Amino acid sequence: MAQTSYRTNVRSVYMKHATVAAAAILIIFLLCAGCTQEKQNPVTAPPTTTVPEPTTVATAVPTTDVQPVQTLPSAQQVYLVLQKDRVYSTITLTFNGGPGLLFTDSVEMKVTRSDGGVIDKFMDDGAKPKSADTLDIPGTRGSDHCEVWVTSAGVRYKVMEEDLVLGGFYGF
Repeated sequence: MAQTSYRTNVRSVYMKHATVAAAAILIIFLLCAGCTQEKQNPVTAPPTTTVPEPTTVATAVPTTDVQPVQTLPSAQQVYLVLQKDRVYSTITLTFNGGPGLLFTDSVEMKVTRSDGGVIDKFMDDGAKPKSADTLDIPGTRGSDHCEVWVTSAGVRYKVMEEDLVLGGFYGF
């Protein structure tokens, strides 16, 4: 009878340890689930204010302002991200600050759409941009040409010039 009681106690202790170990492994798996992608910092949208929409010119205007893309001086460098939404064709320019944040007076983006329309807008309506500010311009399903200028320490630099083309499943 004493042996049966001993076996029961050993089984009971073994089962408790096995249950704790299984629970610990399950918790580890749950904590690791979804951690296979790179961590992305959330972008907080700046508070929205009602601002009159800038005028859109629907005719193609030949540009006489042909400039090469320039590099800002290293102390005035800022980080810009330009992208085109695959679903809505919206062209978004995001200002992510940088060493030249204090020198930056304005950011301007000009989009020549594939339908011939030209839209020219300033970020924050020409005010001094802040980190995480965005500028959205409606694009087309075709190839849109985009140019970006940064005015830093009173000097205007053309910092980007790209043709934005949709590709893949949603593109033509």
